[in-house]
Amino acid sequence: MNVKSVEKENGKAKIVIEIGKEQFEAAVNQAYLKERKQIMVPGFRKGKAPRKIIESMYGATVFYETAINDIFPEIYDAAVTEKQLKVVGMPSVTDVDMGDVVTLTVETELYPEVTLGEYKGIEVPKTTVRITEAEIDAEVNRMAERSSRIVTVDREAKEGDSVVLDFEGFVDGVAFEGGKGENFTLKLGSGQFIPGFEDALIGIKAGEDRDVNVTFPEAYDPKLAGKAATFKCTVHEVKETIVPELDDEFVKDVSEFDTMADLRKDIKAKMKKEREDYAKGQFENDAVAAAAANMTAQIPACMVEEQIDKHMEQFAYQLQMNGMSMEQYAKMTGGDMMALRNSMRPMAETTVKANILLAEIAEVEGLTVSEEEIEEELKKVAEQYGMELDKVKAAVNTEAVAADLKTRKAVQLIVDNAKAVSKSAAKKTTKKAEGETAEKKPAAKKTTKKTEE
Repeated sequence: MNVKSVEKENGKAKIVIEIGKEQFEAAVNQAYLKERKQIMVPGFRKGKAPRKIIESMYGATVFYETAINDIFPEIYDAAVTEKQLKVVGMPSVTDVDMGDVVTLTVETELYPEVTLGEYKGIEVPKTTVRITEAEIDAEVNRMAERSSRIVTVDREAKEGDSVVLDFEGFVDGVAFEGGKGENFTLKLGSGQFIPGFEDALIGIKAGEDRDVNVTFPEAYDPKLAGKAATFKCTVHEVKETIVPELDDEFVKDVSEFDTMADLRKDIKAKMKKEREDYAKGQFENDAVAAAAANMTAQIPACMVEEQIDKHMEQFAYQLQMNGMSMEQYAKMTGGDMMALRNSMRPMAETTVKANILLAEIAEVEGLTVSEEEIEEELKKVAEQYGMELDKVKAAVNTEAVAADLKTRKAVQLIVDNAKAVSKSAAKKTTKKAEGETAEKKPAAKKTTKKTEE
């Protein structure tokens, strides 16, 4: 095998590879041995015809395609290694010359050359976490709602009550599709039905009939939008929601605490922790996104497509857990599989760009991962999934674990060097920058060396 030439242009490489006669002859003979079992030749038992006989009948190149397909991975990997090419995606053979020497022309996409911009000292907006008394009140009230009892009452319905009713809707005296329900439970004041419907049922008692006159909103199903309708309703039950008193006895019933003060303190601590974790994650994402915006790199299309495949696979799994297929989801949302892929493209592009950024920073900063760190990470995985450590080691690709840890270190490096600013300050800075004239900036450092050709 000999790499005759390598041409690079627009993030792609054209590689011309010559295959040695002996190597190609061995590949052709191997192809013959593999395919002769399926070839019938008069005068020979199936699979026993000599190669020369088959070639005389079907042509001297009859086994060439199979031979090239079989030998291609080996010679391609050797060519890429020899020329130190950092390739991505699947290569394609664009030309085959069957002269005295078999010559293949191969095209492939290259991992991008990266010019890192500023990734240290970036100003990143950070949310200040505050928990208000009103928010704690709301959580206590939600706990009370979950502990509430629903009882049937013999009185007129009021807002906040639930009614069990039959209804049927008519427009111009004609019943319309989807306007009928039986034994439907509706909470008055919930806003579940169109405006005016629930208000019209206030004051009704069990066993009563009532005509409810409403007008459909303009922003509604085109067949009904803006039309007046009458719903004939029969109420079977009126139900009241009884919420427990918010005292220490309630606290003992719904928690491990004895007093309302202790419960509120715990709610505040949990809410603060949850929001701080979210704010931390958002700060990390924003810091990486800001550093990625300062980077220059021509992102290969194949890397984006591969990332979309991963997002599609993850989404399909989530849907499957809810008993739905991708095709069903696409139809339900009025699209198709291609529309679904395209909807994930921006997210995939962001992910790929961030991955390239973090890999480049890890290389430039000389970030490394020790065997001890990998071991510790595998122990965490074993503990999380309740597995034996040896089984985790057998199932997990340690190189992938090391790469993930290195990526996390790159993220932490960006975050540790970022300057947290309030969101209002960040907006002011952005507006000011937009209004200023362009200033001279130091040339960005080009971090990836050109590959030797």
